[in-house]
Amino acid sequence: MLACLTITINFRNDLLAAGNTDCYNYFLMLMYFRRTQRKKKLQADLKANWGKPLNVRRNFNLINRYKTNFPGEDSLSTNTANDLDLDSVFSYIDRTSSKVGQQYLYKNLHSIHTNPEYFEKLEAQIESLNQDEASREQIQLKLFDLNNDDAYHLPELFAKKHQSLFKPLVEMYIKVAALIVFALVALLVIIPNQVYLIMLFAALLANTVIYFINKNKIYNYIHSLPQLLALYNVGNWIVNTGYVDIDDKVTHSLAKLSKLKKSLSFINYQSKVANDPTDLTYLISEWIKMFLLFEPRVFISSINKVNQYLDDIKIVYDYVAQIDVAISVQSVRDGLPYYCIPEIEAGSGKIIVKDLYHTLIENCVANSIDSNIGQGVLITGSNMSGKTTFIRAMAVNALLSQTIHTSLTTKYQAPPLNILTSINMSDNIEEQKSYFQAEALSVLHILDNSTADKPVKSLVIIDEIFRGTNTIERIASAKAVLSHLVQNENFVFVSTHDLELAKLLGDDFAVYSFEELMGDNRLVFDYQIKPGLLKNKNGIAVLQGLGYPPGVIEDAYTVSRQLREKYDI
Repeated sequence: MLACLTITINFRNDLLAAGNTDCYNYFLMLMYFRRTQRKKKLQADLKANWGKPLNVRRNFNLINRYKTNFPGEDSLSTNTANDLDLDSVFSYIDRTSSKVGQQYLYKNLHSIHTNPEYFEKLEAQIESLNQDEASREQIQLKLFDLNNDDAYHLPELFAKKHQSLFKPLVEMYIKVAALIVFALVALLVIIPNQVYLIMLFAALLANTVIYFINKNKIYNYIHSLPQLLALYNVGNWIVNTGYVDIDDKVTHSLAKLSKLKKSLSFINYQSKVANDPTDLTYLISEWIKMFLLFEPRVFISSINKVNQYLDDIKIVYDYVAQIDVAISVQSVRDGLPYYCIPEIEAGSGKIIVKDLYHTLIENCVANSIDSNIGQGVLITGSNMSGKTTFIRAMAVNALLSQTIHTSLTTKYQAPPLNILTSINMSDNIEEQKSYFQAEALSVLHILDNSTADKPVKSLVIIDEIFRGTNTIERIASAKAVLSHLVQNENFVFVSTHDLELAKLLGDDFAVYSFEELMGDNRLVFDYQIKPGLLKNKNGIAVLQGLGYPPGVIEDAYTVSRQLREKYDI
């Protein structure tokens, strides 16, 4: 093995001595040219994509790993995230340049912030990073060093302390394996002896067996450890360039992590070599790792050091990720038709929303509404009139206001809010739950988490409450639940087809409606919210326009008049 290494080095020297210096220099120039061209392309892409959603493939299982390892107490429920189609919202918001920033943004979008200091820090970062476009682009280019999918595995490094990779005796042997091989080689050179040769072959065989038996233990860190070096380099570069304010805490953590550079550099080199198994260097490196157990030894050392610096790794990870997220937020803002900085006022008893729209709805019609704590909002209207889109937009906007501090309105004023929803219900065959059971459990979750003693009040969004049961019990149950929610001083927005609810709820709820008009035997929607109950009753007229039998139409109108007289609607 040592002879092979010597031959390779001599071969390279012979090439250079034989007049191949020009070829070697040409190779270096080619590599430099490729790096320069790649950088220019990335920079051109950054300019072209600024302010636009990124049409890229996203692996949410990997993106979710930071959130999974550090869920936090302020996370949205899974039901609410699904109700708001949060993965699609994230795909629109995500303009990050690194996997680290992407993971952090994903977790952040699932976490409701109520501390004013968080918003102040975010705005300060956004302003600082976007003062100079050229500097911002240089940071984005550097962040691309963490755009490898392997960077998704970084949170697993600092989420918890790692167990020893090997048993104590095996670990001890691995640490001295290379010395044993070198000692036996030296003995063979000094005192040629068949016994020493057999011992050398035995040692190499034992090392090979240990290497392959334990390769899977090392493989678990093959993805993450090389990216730790990239994280250190990116963080160190950002601090040293002076593009952002220096954070003493981050600087201190980077100084500690510098002790990992040597072993991580070897792992990173091995990772790059492994990408090209046809390279002679790959073969030689595999022999070294196998016969000298050099790779297991380096991993033992690296993991032991990682265990010492778990907090420091997270500090640097969060620092780099926050910078990436702040740049991403500014890109989102620059691409919106309009937005405002939300006014989140603790103790306020009012929500004021002006010109609200949903960013995922093309040409979305803007709407405005005010709501007082303790008085809910009941929204009526036919299907496709805009009810569900509006209440979902209310929830999404509240979430964006308390995560990326960006409101899709011209004015947003509200207290800090918890967000609870019940929108997308379905039967759960696996758990043998009917539609109504699933809906009832969802509403129960809202009741349990919006009690009067909660320090943060809730924004409750319910679409077509209790639609899964009969009319009488639906209306009775809905009235009881909605009255309870407003009595506990929550902001409640609920859509319904049941106009009877408006009369039963009385002053506890302000009533709004989305209306439609008839045009050429079809419904025409303006998607504008209006105060008061639904005025137009065009459902039967649509049936008539479509050619339903006259007897059916006449009967429908008769029953409709009777019901409206009975319920005074």
